[in-house]
Amino acid sequence: MVEKNPEQTAQRLALLGEDGRLMTVPLPPSAAFTRPASPLRSRVVYAASHVVPLAHADNTPGAPAVIDWEATLGFRRTIWSWGLGVADAMDTAQRNMGLDPAATRELITRSAEAAREALSDPAIAPLFGRDAQVGDLVVAGVSTDHREEAELSLDEIVDAYREQLAATEESGAGAVLMASRHLARAARSAADFEEVYARVLEHARRPVVLHWLGTAFDPQLEGYFGSSDTAEAADTLLRIIAADPTRIRGVKMSLLDDAAEVAVRDRLPAGVLMLTGDDFHFSHLIVGDQDEAGSEERSTAADGGFSHALLGAFAATAPAASAAIQALDAGDGARARAILDDAERLARQVFAAPTYHYKAGVAFLSWLNGHQRAFQMVGGLHSARSLPHLSRIVELAAATGNLEDPALGAERWHAMLRLHGFDPQEVLA
Repeated sequence: MVEKNPEQTAQRLALLGEDGRLMTVPLPPSAAFTRPASPLRSRVVYAASHVVPLAHADNTPGAPAVIDWEATLGFRRTIWSWGLGVADAMDTAQRNMGLDPAATRELITRSAEAAREALSDPAIAPLFGRDAQVGDLVVAGVSTDHREEAELSLDEIVDAYREQLAATEESGAGAVLMASRHLARAARSAADFEEVYARVLEHARRPVVLHWLGTAFDPQLEGYFGSSDTAEAADTLLRIIAADPTRIRGVKMSLLDDAAEVAVRDRLPAGVLMLTGDDFHFSHLIVGDQDEAGSEERSTAADGGFSHALLGAFAATAPAASAAIQALDAGDGARARAILDDAERLARQVFAAPTYHYKAGVAFLSWLNGHQRAFQMVGGLHSARSLPHLSRIVELAAATGNLEDPALGAERWHAMLRLHGFDPQEVLA
C-alpha cells in the first residue's frame, strides 16, 4: 500500500451501493507523493489527457465542443509539474466522442504552445532537461477524422493523414499516428494497411508513435492491421515498422492484452519503444517481470523487458505515476510496483466495460481532485456512468492514495450524492 500523510485528520466517506443503500468507510489521508526535482530517467511516460468543457456552455450531444481552455491547459501544466509528458487529442480527449475536428486542431495548437511556455518555466523546465523540445512534453493524435464522409479511398485516407500530420508537426508537438476508422472500413487486406502507413510515414519530419487501439476502446476498429487475429495483425504492424524503423519512435498498444504486448515488444527493432496503453495490466508491464527475489528478469529485447507508457489511466493518477518512476530511478522496483498496483486497481474500475466510457471516470477524478469546477464533459458524456460506479471510483481513489485532497474529494462527492437525492449525513452522523 502507498504511504499516507499522518498529519491529516481521519474522516469518514459515504458510499452508494448497487442496491441504493448508503454506507461509510474511513477516509484515508492523502498519499505522501512528492514532485521530482529532476527529469524522470527510467521510463518515457505520457499521460493521455482529457478536455474540460466550459461549465455554462451548450456541451450537449452533437453540439460542437466548447472548451474551458484555462482549466484544460492548467491540467496539462499540472501533469508536466509531475515530470510526465502529455498525450493530447487522443481518445481520452474524447476524440470521435464529442471532440469535433475544429476543437481538436485548436487543442493541439494550444497544448503545444503551453508546452513551449513550460520550457521557460523555472518550475517545470528542469523536469525535462536542458535539451527538451515541445515534443518531449506533448505528443498529439493524428488521424483522418476531419473528413466527414463515412467512406474514403486509400488515396483520400493518405491525404487526410498527411494533412493532420503536417499541422501537428507544425505546432511542434510529437505525432501519434492513430488508428483510422476510415482505414478500418476501406482496407481489404494487410497490404492496404502497409501501403497507407508507408505513404504517410514518408512525409513525417520526425519519428512518430504508432497507435494500435483495440475494439474495447473503439468497436469500429475491428480487424485493424488486416486481421481480427492479434498475432496476424501484429505481424503486419511489425512489417510496417521494419520497412523504416528510423521513422518510428514507438508503438502504443491498447489491446488490454498484456501477453500480446509483450510478444510485440520482444520483436521491436532496437530504438523503437513499446509504450503501454494497457490500462488493466500496466503495473507489471512498466516495472518489468520480477522473480521471487525481486530482481528484474531481462529478455532479449532492446528495452530490457519492460514497457514505457502512454496511458489514459495516468491522467487520473499522475502523482502516483510520477512517484513510481521516481522509485524506479532510485532502484526500488518493489515500491514502484506497489504504487502502480494500487493505481491499476483504480484504473480497472475506471476502465470497466463498456471501456470506451472510461473518460467519465477520468473527468470525475479531475473534478474530485480540484482540477475543474464541475463534473462535466463535452457531449454530455459525464452521464455515461452510474452513481454506484462512480462511488466505487471514489472508494478506490481514497484507498489507493489517488485523492490528492481527500477532504475536498469527499466534500464534492457528498454534494453530488445530495444532488441526486441521497443524504450522506444519514450514515455519517
